[in-house]
Formats: sequence, C-alpha cells, structure tokens
Amino acid sequence: MLRIAGLNVSIGPIPIIRNASLDLDEGEMCGLIGRNGAGKTTLLRAVMGAIPASGTLTLNDVDLLALPAHQRVQHGIGYMPEDRRLVPQFTVEENIRLPTWTTKADGVEQRLDWIFTIMPEVANFRARRAMELSGGQQKMVALARALMAGRKILLLDEPFEGLAPALARRLGEVMANLKTEGVSILIAESNEVHVADLLSRAFRIERGSVAAA
Repeated sequence: MLRIAGLNVSIGPIPIIRNASLDLDEGEMCGLIGRNGAGKTTLLRAVMGAIPASGTLTLNDVDLLALPAHQRVQHGIGYMPEDRRLVPQFTVEENIRLPTWTTKADGVEQRLDWIFTIMPEVANFRARRAMELSGGQQKMVALARALMAGRKILLLDEPFEGLAPALARRLGEVMANLKTEGVSILIAESNEVHVADLLSRAFRIERGSVAAA
C-alpha cells in the first residue's frame, strides 16, 4: 500500500534522511525503530508533506510527493505527532474533527461514532477542552484525531512515550484492535518494549538510513 524508495530529506544544507526505503502492506502494522535523533520524526513528516523530500513515495498508485500536505490527508493518511499538537482551547471532539474541516470527508458522524466505540474513554471527555486533559489523555485524543483522517494508513510517532503503564497497556489494546480493521500502521519508537507483540515487521533507522530488522 505505502512504498518509500530512495527517499532523501535535508533540513537546510544538512541531510537528515538518506536514501531510505520501506514498504507497508494493507492491514499491516510495522515498526520504525531508532534512537532519538535517528530521523524517525523527519521521515514521518516527509510522508505527510510537512517537509520537502525527493525520491519515491506512493500510496497505492498515487504519487504523494506530487501532492501538497492537505491533499495527502484526503487519501486516508492519519498522523499522530510525538508532541500531540492539539489545539488547547478546542474541545476534545473539535480536535478529533479537525482533519475533516479541510478535507470535507464523507461519513464524518459515522467515523466519529466508530472512534468513540473503540475508545470509549475519549468519548467520556469529548466536551472537555484539550488543555484540561492529562498528557496521557491527550495522547489518546491525538490517536483519535489520527484515526479520523487515517482510513487507510496511520503514522504514529512515539505513541507510548511518557505514558503510565496502565495507559500504555490500554493504548496497546486499542492498536491491537485496529489490526482487525484493515488499517495499515507505521509506529515510530525508540525501542520495541511496548510494540513488539503488535508488529509483523520492523525497520531500523540509524542516521537517516533505513534497513529491515
């Protein structure tokens, strides 16, 4: 479904991603494992169109590099950034709906109901403002927002970082359930502690270069 080949990303004169290649099949959950500073976030942001990149980046038959960021979201890609990036003054529900305000996606209410079904704890505080939530609760909201857009693919950047053990287990349960929904998921993590049982494959990233684990 997702194919990355010979991807290169530079920030200013500094090359960050060097000739990276990986693929993600439909309904597959893969890991992108590397230490802090290895290039995980940069690679995910390049897929989303937040950073210019060169090489090959396709979703099915769609050339993503030829599309601006907002049009990539229209093709069913959801992104959960490491630092959550919620709008603090918006309610939880408004934050989750955010991706649909620019894409004009169909079936928004049905999608929202489905998200609240698999994440009932998020439904319980849907009317609260994001700034009133704990860091762990905000992580759950960020995943819910990614799910609103990510009908085909989810890109999750360090989803377990900083979570208490109980919440980390709960997040793992939600992600395990997504494996039955046909959603392809790429999880960037510093190590496999929380994701080893979820992954079908893993890729290692080191100094911007990617290799199959």
